[in-house]
Amino acid sequence: MIIVIIGAQWGDEGKGKVVDLLADRFDIVSRYQGGHNAGHSVYVGDKAFVLRLLPSGIIHADKTCVLGNGMVIDPKAFFEEVDQIAEKGVEVSPERLKVSSRAHLIMPYHRALDHTSEERLGNEKIGTTLRGIGPAYEDKAGRRGIRVADALSPDVLKLRIERNLEEANRIIVLYGNQPLRADEIYAEISPLVERLRPFVCETSHFLAEARKQSKKILLEGAQATLLDVDHGTYPYVTSSNPTAGGASVGAGIPPHHITGVLGIVRTYATRVGEGPFPTEMLDAEEDIANLIRERGNEYGSVTRRPRRCGWFDAVATRYAAELNGFDSIALTKLDVLDELEEIKVGVGYEVNGKRVDTFPAVSSDLRQIKPVYETLPGWKSDTLGITRFDDLPENAKRYVRFLSEQVGVEIGLISTGPERDQTIILEDSVMEGWFSN
Repeated sequence: MIIVIIGAQWGDEGKGKVVDLLADRFDIVSRYQGGHNAGHSVYVGDKAFVLRLLPSGIIHADKTCVLGNGMVIDPKAFFEEVDQIAEKGVEVSPERLKVSSRAHLIMPYHRALDHTSEERLGNEKIGTTLRGIGPAYEDKAGRRGIRVADALSPDVLKLRIERNLEEANRIIVLYGNQPLRADEIYAEISPLVERLRPFVCETSHFLAEARKQSKKILLEGAQATLLDVDHGTYPYVTSSNPTAGGASVGAGIPPHHITGVLGIVRTYATRVGEGPFPTEMLDAEEDIANLIRERGNEYGSVTRRPRRCGWFDAVATRYAAELNGFDSIALTKLDVLDELEEIKVGVGYEVNGKRVDTFPAVSSDLRQIKPVYETLPGWKSDTLGITRFDDLPENAKRYVRFLSEQVGVEIGLISTGPERDQTIILEDSVMEGWFSN
């Protein structure tokens, strides 16, 4: 069994908790794209883990985790994270964690270029986390990137730093910043690469062998569908493919071996950074947005930036379901809505007075959208920690069923709090089958 887990909105849907829940039923958990701009929060008892590069399955001592070839890895950030969770009692050894030799490295000049790019764009900035992810993927596509396998040769690492920095410094200096020095970068990166060496392997082969042994594999995406570089709200997107198609490429697994796709969806929507957001709660609904932000702790796991909050967007989520082929949906943060009298759901769009039921490709069209809402009654009672669907308030059950009907996919899991046991698995769902296997 190979299952892909993907966020269906703009990220921060609660993938960390769901991966952590499912990891018990799997042998291997693999990330397949993105870098340390992805923040997954996992709560286990009184311990909170914020994971940026490492798959959420790392919390389980008997699981093997993989950083796939589709990722970009900052060696410094990697070991900072390894050391941080080791302090909390989680062992991260080369036996438990495999790093693809074909993954690309984020270098210090990528971070400098990220800052320069955002400064240059001014009012049209993307709103990146400034961690060098985009420039690293640019180098990968431009065939000048430094892969983990390349960096393991000191001579190759030094040569490629010198070659790439010559071009990078032209841009860095052009926008008034001090040039970087190749010898200093090499002195910083070289010891980190040597420390990384025991973790490196041919992860696609490792996963192929695991399949032959009938091991269960969970593929974990970072960011989310609407941030996909091809299918998201371009150009306000990430630089890789979080969608289901990216899982095959980024992990090195043949598409026909993937047996299921799970979409993670919040009961409302949020977005970090710039870009269109059709159902955003603006000035008239600022109090509701603030309530949701505080109840849902809607601040970036990595950056602590406050997230923009909005109503559930059924059009965008249906688009994500079509792109990824969701077999089931995990609906998170139901309890955050407990205090609302009424809850809106965006069920359609109007653009220039015309009804649109598909997700537009052009950002300018998305900015002109007037959402078409249906309003449902709230439940005004506490759902935190409920573990049976039948025990939910009637209006909460109605809301869940309405979202499922609008998206056209079953809801198989409902999260009613951040802890592992604050979860409902719906009977006769695809999810129940995955949990029972």
